[in-house]
Amino acid sequence: MLSAITKTAVNIKPFSPERQEAVEKLVLPIQQIEFGVKITREEQPDLMDIAGTFQHGKGNFWTALYGENVVGTIGVVDISNNQVALKKMFVAKDFRGKDKGVSQLLMDTAIEWCKQKGVSQIYLGTTAKMYAAHRFYEKNGFVELTTDQLPPDFPIVSVDTKFYCRTF
Repeated sequence: MLSAITKTAVNIKPFSPERQEAVEKLVLPIQQIEFGVKITREEQPDLMDIAGTFQHGKGNFWTALYGENVVGTIGVVDISNNQVALKKMFVAKDFRGKDKGVSQLLMDTAIEWCKQKGVSQIYLGTTAKMYAAHRFYEKNGFVELTTDQLPPDFPIVSVDTKFYCRTF
């Protein structure tokens, strides 16, 4: 069944509150179990208040839906100065990979949104062990930075050790 997943079977939709629980059920196990990141729901105010954190200014948050199931997420937080922080990019294991295209659909959605909103830079932080994510970000035009190159309003998460920026 999963080999039949195509880009046309997945729809990218802006976040709505009725998907809150489904987003948490996707994100938390990927962080905690799959990648062993020691972070709780309560340590992620952005996850607990998606609309309040992401959906204002030049920010937004999207869900990838396979039917009614949330299989991926991505968000950008407006951090001022025409800059955003990309956060909460997660895709369910069975929906990952170039052949599925879900990650690229999510990234394309966020990049297009940023272009339309006049964003000049997208910054992101990730953990050192997410190697596939590093390659994916680099393929999408992100360049690695040091922490002293991040803008002052960038929200650093304690578990993030690797940082990137894409400039338009």
